[in-house]
Amino acid sequence: MPRSLRVHLSGGFYHVTLRGNHQQNIFHEDDDRHLLNTIVARALEKSSARLHAYCWKSNHLHLLVQVSDVPLSASMRQIASEFARAMQRKMETTGHLFERRYHATLVDTDSYLLELVRYIHLNPVRARIASDPGGFRWSSHHAYTGVRSEPWVTTDFVMNMFSPDCRRALAAYREFLLCEPAEDLEGKLGERRDRVGVLGSDAFIAKVRNASVPRARQSLGELIQEACKRFDVEDHALNSSVRDSYLTKVRAWIANQAVKRRIAPLASVARTLGRDESTIREAIRKYPIEME
Repeated sequence: MPRSLRVHLSGGFYHVTLRGNHQQNIFHEDDDRHLLNTIVARALEKSSARLHAYCWKSNHLHLLVQVSDVPLSASMRQIASEFARAMQRKMETTGHLFERRYHATLVDTDSYLLELVRYIHLNPVRARIASDPGGFRWSSHHAYTGVRSEPWVTTDFVMNMFSPDCRRALAAYREFLLCEPAEDLEGKLGERRDRVGVLGSDAFIAKVRNASVPRARQSLGELIQEACKRFDVEDHALNSSVRDSYLTKVRAWIANQAVKRRIAPLASVARTLGRDESTIREAIRKYPIEME
């Protein structure tokens, strides 16, 4: 059977699953999961990727990864091979620890990001391993609630979607976990097991398809200079911490044009302008109409 196409979208969010070979257990003791944490953190740093959620089950892994310009395959190859070699040395055995390939679904953040975080954190509850997410040790739920510090897990992007205030965000997150999912996300993810993994609106799917078109030759820096001339602002002002609605509109225009012209993903725009990606997304939502 031919392999399914891997879709790479710089700045994209992927739900990834990696299963033990023949559904066998991956871990044998707590130290094995601690080792995986170290390996994952190292792989994320090397590829400049972000991990927004995870759950380490006995025989399979769930990850929500946001990639950079480096394809997801690089991180997953490092994680799987490094951990497998370590376990083979420990168990003095050979053979495959994981199934040959991981499964990944590119996810529309506007439609499914929060649902996917809930899906991952409630996975042990659905499996009847724990009565609530806090009862299962090996997930990023504890980083979201502040019970455990895991610097290699990015929580602020999701929590800012609930509220910019930390206390309100935590209360909203806890309440969200208790709500019934709006739809069968597991079924939607499962439907895509044998196809190109993209989950989102028609507009998002069209965007992914267009991503294969070669990017414009204009660089992000050139686009920012274009914006500065067009809207009569200094480039250093765009990176300043000053709160100004006009500058926010200009940043939103730059972000819209960067994506529209296929110059750079939102994550790159945010880094260049010295902003969080969630802040740039909020600016686009607030000022969706291009400035004339």
